[in-house]
Amino acid sequence: MAGQKSVDFEDFLPTMVEKLDGERLIGELCNGFHLLMGPNKKVITFESLKRNADLLGLQGLKDEELLSMLRESDLDGDGALNQMEFCILMFRLSHELMEESESLFGEALI
Repeated sequence: MAGQKSVDFEDFLPTMVEKLDGERLIGELCNGFHLLMGPNKKVITFESLKRNADLLGLQGLKDEELLSMLRESDLDGDGALNQMEFCILMFRLSHELMEESESLFGEALI
């Protein structure tokens, strides 16, 4: 697979926003949550986030950066991300891209 460009979540977000209504977009984000959650838990832990960081385009982040992301997004303080916390994190991570998409598509997307 040498020479193939890696595709990040951010690469698809403008297209997803354009093509999907809000409910379907949230559904797709929830599908992403299920891919990232731990095998025996219904939450995303540091270990599952680290193991699956490539799926989010986060392969370059250090452990401390992943921990910081997890801590900042952990609204209930249980040390893990539930589905709602994950969706909020995805919107936070994509906020800047959403603003860029707004100018590309000529309408408010956020």
